[in-house]
Amino acid sequence: MHVRLNYGKSGLGVDFPDDLDIHVIGKKAMPVLPDPVGAIEACLEKPVGGPTLAELAGMSTSACILICDITRPVPNGLFLPPVVRQLLDAGLAPDDIVILVATGLHRPNEGDELAEVVGDPWVMETVRVENHFARDDTAHVDLGVTPSRQTRVLLDRRFVEADLRLATGLVEPHFMAGYSGGRKVIAPGIAGKETITTFHSARFMEHPRAASCVLDGNPLHEEQLEIVRMLGGAAALNTVIDEERRLCFVNFGEIVASHLAAVDFIRAYADIPVAERFQTVVTSAAGYPLDKTYYQTVKGMVGAMDILAPGGDLIIASACDEGLGSVEFAAAQQRLIDLGPDRFLDGLLAKTHADIDEWQTEMQLKPMRVGNIHLFSDGLSAADRSVTGVQMVESVADAVQASVARSGNRRVAVIPEGPYVVPRHPDGAAA
Repeated sequence: MHVRLNYGKSGLGVDFPDDLDIHVIGKKAMPVLPDPVGAIEACLEKPVGGPTLAELAGMSTSACILICDITRPVPNGLFLPPVVRQLLDAGLAPDDIVILVATGLHRPNEGDELAEVVGDPWVMETVRVENHFARDDTAHVDLGVTPSRQTRVLLDRRFVEADLRLATGLVEPHFMAGYSGGRKVIAPGIAGKETITTFHSARFMEHPRAASCVLDGNPLHEEQLEIVRMLGGAAALNTVIDEERRLCFVNFGEIVASHLAAVDFIRAYADIPVAERFQTVVTSAAGYPLDKTYYQTVKGMVGAMDILAPGGDLIIASACDEGLGSVEFAAAQQRLIDLGPDRFLDGLLAKTHADIDEWQTEMQLKPMRVGNIHLFSDGLSAADRSVTGVQMVESVADAVQASVARSGNRRVAVIPEGPYVVPRHPDGAAA
């Protein structure tokens, strides 16, 4: 059986022997919008829980539009032109509109990469497009602390002080916050370092509800909602795409209500009940652009762990053509190697604030507690491979054969789309 995994820009074909019982887990067919631009324009006129974009623009003298960074395949090129045109038609001057890349603590997107993220040359030429810098304290407004968990809230001044605040993004499963998009584009998207390192600390990350496809009782989601309330609200434009990156759903409106409507749509396709666990699970890190780094690859490991049998083998393919990720993440991975999983986690539990990007290493511990992680990647150097904390393999097919030989079980689960599909066992992850 031949299966193509999402891997880099071109994919990775894997031939499985005919004597294996292969179970491919993916979304059921999603309805593709036949006229994406028309659907976007229509949703701006039919908001969820708030005014139309034209009405908001008519009451505003400035606007800040948040977009996700290069790690998300958001169809910005489809919706930014009609959004910007409506703002201009309402009387806003081009200099009064800024598109802000919600980088969180990721690196900025610049040059050709920034043009790729925005997706439309006219937009780039017409309005300001800038990056968020979480480490610049002076660029943020201090809104105080959240009522429930006392997180200090620092948000980018350009967004806080804009009359019209619009968050845009992709709604898909997220391994910590339940689902991406909406409130998450604000925090951590344009939050300051102090805010991000607080609610990415172990007291949040180790909560059992900080998991894929979980909103109720998820401490990250609850904190994000409190931050939106402290900000005074915002509007959102939410998109959902299929495996071919085609637009399947779009809506616009009040940020919380519109995001939940988008979650209801994608949940029916991406949250997949699976009644059994497998000794061998094959997955991906979703391909380009998510699998550019090992940092993002962790999402694929966590997304698949619910159906991994205790002691089983999870085999993940990720291009990692930019290497590990940030220097801070590399340092966290080195500490994992030096200390071992238990001592590494003990150190996190003792802190009120996480070190930058160490939360991704912490999330990697979760599937490591269940079984054995194997990584196929042609983008990591020997030095990078030495600190992944997982076993490197030179062939996905050979790794599958070795796993089947160890377990004696020929049933293999394959998740080509990686973390954009979350197979869920009724008993939760095996630990």
